[in-house]
Amino acid sequence: METCSNLLDEVNAGDTGAFESFVASAYGELRRMAASLMHGQINGRTLQPTALVNEAYLRLAQGEIRWDSKAHFFGAAANAMRQVLVAEARRRSAQERAGDAVRITFNDLAIQADEPQLDLLALDEALSALRQVDERFTSVLELRYFGGLSLEETARATGRSLATVKRDWAYARAWLYDHMAA
Repeated sequence: METCSNLLDEVNAGDTGAFESFVASAYGELRRMAASLMHGQINGRTLQPTALVNEAYLRLAQGEIRWDSKAHFFGAAANAMRQVLVAEARRRSAQERAGDAVRITFNDLAIQADEPQLDLLALDEALSALRQVDERFTSVLELRYFGGLSLEETARATGRSLATVKRDWAYARAWLYDHMAA
């Protein structure tokens, strides 16, 4: 079996078969990322982790297929998953506003929520605003939160020192908290 770096070299050379092999070898990690991303999502979603991975795959396959490292690929995959989740949230929001009928699901009948719900549209707006402040903070946030990378992996993926990534992570989280609380 080829190593990930060999497959990545073949992908970067334009081999579409290598891209499919690379994604297949990374599928388990992509599925874990998708499940983690969807964990705090608002109840009533129709998208499942497997479908999220498939939608992200389609977005990745449509774009320019070139990644510097495995961490770079997972960052791009995390961003693609975020875009899919935001599009799904917007679709649901538009669907809810479309009619006068009140739609009640079993999830609406729950008396107590176990976890805080994540508003993906507000998060996407906040990330777009943070990108205007500094792209560096946004990339760290996306790799850590959406990509599920550790601080060390994020430092390697971005080519920055661990200390810089720690400071960027602290700043980005604080900025995001302030922006979303406002």
